[in-house]
Amino acid sequence: MVAAFLLIAVVLTIGFTLVGTAVGLIAAPPPVRILAIAALVLFLFLVVRGGRRFRRVAVNISELVDAAGRIEAGEYGVQVAEHGPREVRSFARAFNAMSARLAATDRGRRAFVADLAHEFRTPLAIIRGQAEGIGDGVYPGDPSHVAPILDATESLETLVEALRTMTLADVGSLQLKREAVDVAVLVNSSLSAFQSMANAAKVRLLAEVAPDMPAVDADPARIRGVLANLLSNAIRHTPAGGTITVGARRSGDVVTLNVRDSGQGIPPELRPRVFERFVKAPGSPGAGLGLAIAKDVVMAHGGTIELTSEVGQGTDVRFTLPIAP
Repeated sequence: MVAAFLLIAVVLTIGFTLVGTAVGLIAAPPPVRILAIAALVLFLFLVVRGGRRFRRVAVNISELVDAAGRIEAGEYGVQVAEHGPREVRSFARAFNAMSARLAATDRGRRAFVADLAHEFRTPLAIIRGQAEGIGDGVYPGDPSHVAPILDATESLETLVEALRTMTLADVGSLQLKREAVDVAVLVNSSLSAFQSMANAAKVRLLAEVAPDMPAVDADPARIRGVLANLLSNAIRHTPAGGTITVGARRSGDVVTLNVRDSGQGIPPELRPRVFERFVKAPGSPGAGLGLAIAKDVVMAHGGTIELTSEVGQGTDVRFTLPIAP
């Protein structure tokens, strides 16, 4: 505002000077008089043109200030008109992009909190119901009635650990205890851990690892967690008599691991979003965080993860890890 007043003062000073000069030159020779009058006319033209431009800029800035105040009050997604001088249009365009991102982030935050509340509600309801029943004498405090409480508590612990992992990944603070990991040992130990679950589901587990596979530079606990998520998903969605194969192959300076099943596959409308948080097929158990966490962990290792699937033909999830130096 002070700068605007100074600019006006300078313009008026120059204007009065030119007017005075023109009046003083009335008695001057015709060439000098014509030159002075022409300078005055040019000055007036520039003042009028500059005044219009200044008013347009002032209006645009006023709109931006008002929109910024609305965003500060929590009204995300506010847009302003992109008109005026080129610099102002560029600023307005950047402002609108920022506002749109804030609105999208706010929608994601609200959806995340709603999904999180839903996932916590079920195990808490089980714990409270069973505990109240035992406390009121409706249920005896025997192992069969305590077991649901323990299962629900385990579900809560898993969910809390998943949220912790995602939060650390979001801020780039996911700590990895990296070491040279034998791929064959990693794959076989993961399959052994799920053998009883596969037997109950009447599903075969197979390993396809080349004998000369190099070690990978990875956090073994984190990568076992990734394989555990992929194997549990595959077993749940593979019918009896199906097969799940965990393979590993070298591709340049990385090792590609994959979990392939002959299950029911993923619907086409769900595939682009399978690595997003709380995304799962209707009726699917779990919180829908497994693949999202797997992506966070793999990316923290500097790897990539992708998925292909066909309904009725199965799903193949592949991820890469760097070879150990």
